[in-house]
Amino acid sequence: MSKTLMTALLLAGAFGALAAFAAGKTAADNSDARLVARGRYLVMLGGCNDCHTPGFALAAGNVSETQWLTGDRLGWQGDWGTTYPPNLRLRINAMDLATWKAFAKNLRTRPPMPYWAINAMSDDDLEALWAYVHSLGRAGEPAPAALPPGVAPKGPAVTFPAAPPTAVAGK
Repeated sequence: MSKTLMTALLLAGAFGALAAFAAGKTAADNSDARLVARGRYLVMLGGCNDCHTPGFALAAGNVSETQWLTGDRLGWQGDWGTTYPPNLRLRINAMDLATWKAFAKNLRTRPPMPYWAINAMSDDDLEALWAYVHSLGRAGEPAPAALPPGVAPKGPAVTFPAAPPTAVAGK
């Protein structure tokens, strides 16, 4: 075999391998992009921004995505004390995927967070949420710490009415 033919075959093989690598990378990138898009969709559908993004509900959703899920200083006060929506960008970006899934499946919080909705999510949904929040990166500051019952918040808070009396069995 001539040196020229050998060189041509080696170059063709190298270009073929590079093309296959690029095609595989593109497929992976497309898969990641779909996962991130699904996570964004779940954040919107689940109403996560309503509490975890400052001013989101009052602005009818017209808040820059750069501010999404950065937590809020608006408290939610009731019989449980006062809770603040945490900065999910800091919290979730500090977790690997396995840690996030275990955290989400075992999450228990005080109101108004509907933790049972997170507990019920499929692994695919949890992976999509994790991918989306990781795509946003870290931003913002931690939310204020929760306050126990009887301690007045220093800033604004939405006050919930007292819980209804417990239903009597059989009525």
